Amino acid sequence: MAIFVALVFKIKFMSFSDLYDSGFRKRNEDHFASIVRIAMEDNVITDEEKTFLDRLARKLDISTIHYEEILKDYMSHPINPPFTYDARLERLYDLARMVYIDHEFKQEEPLLERLAVGLGFSHVNVKYIVDKALRLIEGGVDLETFKEEIRTMHK
Repeated sequence: MAIFVALVFKIKFMSFSDLYDSGFRKRNEDHFASIVRIAMEDNVITDEEKTFLDRLARKLDISTIHYEEILKDYMSHPINPPFTYDARLERLYDLARMVYIDHEFKQEEPLLERLAVGLGFSHVNVKYIVDKALRLIEGGVDLETFKEEIRTMHK
């Protein structure tokens, strides 16, 4: 009984973010590290890439301490690409929305193309996919419409 009371007490005073298990945070950190790895393919993080990474870290709720650790040691994190096509589309949607926030399409489009390849999209048609994704985001579509439009863009 004492253990149950202690557990209830602990849950009652947890913050909402504490309800996410450490696995959820670890997946976000690994996802972020994968994107850093893609940005570092040329051994340099440009100012535009740094701005993008800063926004992404905030969106993924990565602390400043973890952010700095990941930038220093991004190779120690496993690559966890989305397994399903739907999950890849959802990540592309999120990334395209972040690029759209700046309205700096032309500057961040090459990074988004590299990220899309990292998500598992073919390098052969990634330019078309990214262009379509950005146009859809600019049009204000929701996630479900976005996924359907990308799925059927070649029909």
